[in-house]
Amino acid sequence: MADYSTIARPYARAVFDVANSDGRLANWSEALHAAAGVVADPVARAYLATPALKANERAAFLVGVLAATAVSDTIGSAQGRNLLALLSENGRLAALPEIAAQFDKLRADAENKVTVKLYSASDVDARQLETMTAALRERLGRSVEIEVAVDSNLVGGAIVRADDRVIDGSVKSRLERLAAALIG
Repeated sequence: MADYSTIARPYARAVFDVANSDGRLANWSEALHAAAGVVADPVARAYLATPALKANERAAFLVGVLAATAVSDTIGSAQGRNLLALLSENGRLAALPEIAAQFDKLRADAENKVTVKLYSASDVDARQLETMTAALRERLGRSVEIEVAVDSNLVGGAIVRADDRVIDGSVKSRLERLAAALIG
């Protein structure tokens, strides 16, 4: 899969600026993810790759597919159609998943939020989750939303990923540090 991060940046920024000025960050986030989902679908991707299809037909296809969804207002707006037309004309529809991801980062920064991924060796109860959320909120200085995933490869403890930060509190990591201290 190609790396679209550089290509996606100006599109994500432009959509963010429009959405932020209109107070519609959540709507645009949902719309971008819906459009990215269509583009990622193998059947839709094959259709969109049809050489005989014109750029405006590709954009119209996406608007049509999303017309009966909750995002139809956003994608069907003049701004939404213009975005899809521009992406289509420049052969960049495949960048939509990355545009959506970068948009979400801009939105999280604007709303002073961070989504944290918590990998745990076992299920986390509500009390533990509340304690972890409070500690991370204080440490990161932002509003925290935690997504929990059980990782059967962990012996015990947990690993926390927040943006580019990793807090490794797993038993495996602790044992590796102990071994390194004893050897070194």
